[in-house]
Amino acid sequence: MAAVTRLLEWLFFFYFFSHIPITILVDLQAVLPARWYPQELLDLMKWYCITFKDHLMMDPPPWFKSFIYCEAILQLPFFPVAAYAFFKGGCRWIRTPAIVYSSHVATTVLAILAHLLYGTFPKTSQVDSPTQEERLNLVFVYAPYLAIPLLLLLTMLFSPQYNKEEKRKRK
Repeated sequence: MAAVTRLLEWLFFFYFFSHIPITILVDLQAVLPARWYPQELLDLMKWYCITFKDHLMMDPPPWFKSFIYCEAILQLPFFPVAAYAFFKGGCRWIRTPAIVYSSHVATTVLAILAHLLYGTFPKTSQVDSPTQEERLNLVFVYAPYLAIPLLLLLTMLFSPQYNKEEKRKRK
């Protein structure tokens, strides 16, 4: 069981550590001025949006922007803290913040996935509305951001490593 927990901690470490540049270099492009980014990153985002027909990133609606702001303001400061905790391993103090984080992210990504599957995407000058297959491709792009937080939540709730209380020493 300890080996499985350590493997999960490494997965969570990689997830949080890699999410720092992903958030800054990719996700925040939806809300920050384009002049803050090098042209190569803007071109990469444009390529992604056109190739995958990701209307949410191309022309983000207000509700999606609110999720990005939450990611920037609430989640981004948490990423290095969580990366440290899972790199070190066995840090029980991360349990409550990880439960809050994973619950928040799972809720927002679930709304995003529902919109990708059932929402309307008008044809624009740059990209057509996605077909059902293209919608499923987008779901697979976003799905790890639901799966890993759900795995984190289950780990924090049910792993004996994070769920048992320490016995207090008697004086």
